[in-house]
Amino acid sequence: MRRRDFITLVGGTAAAWPLAARAQQARPVIAFLRAGSGPLSPDESAFWKGLGETGYVEGQNVTIEYHPLEGQYERLPTLVADLVARHVAVIATPGFSTTPTVTVAKATGGAIPIVFGVGGDPVGLGLVASLARPGGNATGVNFFVGGVVSKRFGLLHDLVPSALRVGVMVNPNNPSQAEETLAQLNEAARVLGLQLQIFNAGTNREIDTAFETIARDHCDALFVGPDAFFASRRVQFATLAARDHLPASYSTRQYVEVGGLMSYGTSLTEMFRQVGVYAGRILNGAKPAELPVVQSTKFEFVINLQTARALGIAVPSGVLASADEVIE
Repeated sequence: MRRRDFITLVGGTAAAWPLAARAQQARPVIAFLRAGSGPLSPDESAFWKGLGETGYVEGQNVTIEYHPLEGQYERLPTLVADLVARHVAVIATPGFSTTPTVTVAKATGGAIPIVFGVGGDPVGLGLVASLARPGGNATGVNFFVGGVVSKRFGLLHDLVPSALRVGVMVNPNNPSQAEETLAQLNEAARVLGLQLQIFNAGTNREIDTAFETIARDHCDALFVGPDAFFASRRVQFATLAARDHLPASYSTRQYVEVGGLMSYGTSLTEMFRQVGVYAGRILNGAKPAELPVVQSTKFEFVINLQTARALGIAVPSGVLASADEVIE
């Protein structure tokens, strides 16, 4: 190779390095906040599909930072301050519990667009001015986990009519959701003439301890309150319920797919997809203030028949007929 050609080659390569670095830095960053940890669930993976519908592919033209919290919501102010300081393009909180989502919104100070997925009322929580015109830096999906609590409690009663004493587990780190859940359950239990026993758990160890107390106190069934951290510990719940031969009701199908008895709630897969779509639209220039909050309309009742048999439960034919899916 001639010396002049060599110098040209080296010079061209050197010039390409900063260009490559700038291209890497030019990718917009989405901070994806998770209540739990580990691999993404099939529901969470739908976020990628939604992003793809708007032209974004992770690692190609967008960077996604995953921030698993394992229920340690006290870390949020520090985490969000860092995200704001680094000017990430979007913060996504799909499936986050209501109280932590409000914490994130307040911590941004309006500086970063937020796309949420919450079960509580976004207007009542102060996340948006109205569903049609959010008016601020946040928008997303409302998937009604709280509004179906009474219905799910009734389905548990239909499935296990002999259960008179029902344990209820809620997360004290998600107080607004816990309060709404207990308010609905107290009324439903009064109507059905059932007794409730409340258990608080906000960590893995507290879940274990609650199950020990539930077994000792001889609860006939368990109602697990809607909560993102609980959902991230679904295998733990299903394993402990099976160990204690305890019929349990959950808010999403994720629990039933790993051995839980039954669930009733909205489809989280569609919620995560829609959050991905909105994140992509914001990257494309849309303003959160003008993107209306989407309200979930698809509800699903899922029963794990294999678990029912293991618990000695003969599922009434009417209950089976009303299920949207029966896992054999």
